[in-house]
Amino acid sequence: MTMVLVVDDSLVDQKIAGGLVEQAGGEVCYAANGEEALEIVAADKPDVILTDLQMPTLDGLELVKRIRESHPRLPVVLMTGHGSEEIAAEALRSGAASYVPKRNMANDLVDALKVVITAVESTQQRQQVRDLMEESRSCFVLGYQPGGVQAMISYFQDDLIRMNFCDQSALLRLSTALTEAINNATDHGNLELDSALREEAGDAYRELGNERTKKQPWCDRRVRITTTLTPTKATFVIRDEGSGFNIDDLPDPTDPENLLKASGRGIMLMNAFMDSVSFNDQGNEVTLIKLRVANSDE
Repeated sequence: MTMVLVVDDSLVDQKIAGGLVEQAGGEVCYAANGEEALEIVAADKPDVILTDLQMPTLDGLELVKRIRESHPRLPVVLMTGHGSEEIAAEALRSGAASYVPKRNMANDLVDALKVVITAVESTQQRQQVRDLMEESRSCFVLGYQPGGVQAMISYFQDDLIRMNFCDQSALLRLSTALTEAINNATDHGNLELDSALREEAGDAYRELGNERTKKQPWCDRRVRITTTLTPTKATFVIRDEGSGFNIDDLPDPTDPENLLKASGRGIMLMNAFMDSVSFNDQGNEVTLIKLRVANSDE
């Protein structure tokens, strides 16, 4: 059951809030101020913090800031009294998950906590799955279906989210790298499109690509994607059926003269966003590896 730490210097308000926590399906423990709450967080690791804003010793705003620094995944819900509206707004900007005015606690707190508790329990379940999993492997074959690349990326994102593999920012970078790798395999590998066409005005690059998807030998080529996910590493192998290329022939995308050119941009992004990028000798298969970085809260 989800443990909720209620932080309030008023014993009466503590008990009121505690009863509402139990109605929402959580267990409850108590602290009288922010300093005491930090000690309990360090020792007992509650799943949610429900805190008053105006308290002696360490107030709710400072508690939110300290929690964000030391336990960024620990959600904090605010109980706001009259006169603390500006402080509540600052606390929300500092990372609080939600707030409920004290005058409306009886009506609103249970629903607000249910949302947070559901999210926490979902995260805990994903953590349990990750702890149980040794390895997950999937294989896909991608042609020229409209929306196919986006569907693959969405699937990979869902897998990684379920595993709590990385934060949203890292997930976005990883998705960008995978999109570039798959597009490279489709456009430059299977369709043999020259990046130089992208430098020209008009839609010559895409028009030629669309034309080749309907003609031999390009129309029958496929991209094969193999993913291997472990609790600590995500590996993506992307292979096309083209003739390959010599990676040493690519212009250096970090050279100032080449930064605005289409050629090599995808490989630059892959190298920037993944921990390892390697090609086979033929140049028609790329292996991308992303290592999981453990969160300080784990």
